[in-house]
Amino acid sequence: MSDLAEKVGLSQTPCWRRVKKLEGDGIISGRAVILDPKSFGIVVDVVAHLRVARQEEETLEALEAAVQTHPEIVECFSMSGESDYMLRVMSRSIEDYEKFLKKTLVHLPGVTGVNSSFVLKRVKLTTDLPL
Repeated sequence: MSDLAEKVGLSQTPCWRRVKKLEGDGIISGRAVILDPKSFGIVVDVVAHLRVARQEEETLEALEAAVQTHPEIVECFSMSGESDYMLRVMSRSIEDYEKFLKKTLVHLPGVTGVNSSFVLKRVKLTTDLPL
């Protein structure tokens, strides 16, 4: 908080109050600590593109709810283009990902196909917005 206060030219107490107001207003939606996945044995990062049989609201909502229940899925985007959803899945090994694919991803509501790409190297990861 002291670093932020210094950057915006406030003392810590008024800065803290402004941060709390921004959180209350929903402008700040959370705070993040970025952990190194390798420190926890999570070394496989996969981008999975899903295709869904029908673009029906009930199916899409069921899929989106199911995605929320799997901690291996760290990001999910509804997409335009060739795939309907793009997921970022993290696992401890390629074998673990294969099991997750066979037992979970292909059985998500409405899924008719999964195309997986393995990340070779993380070039950039940020939570900063281009303000």
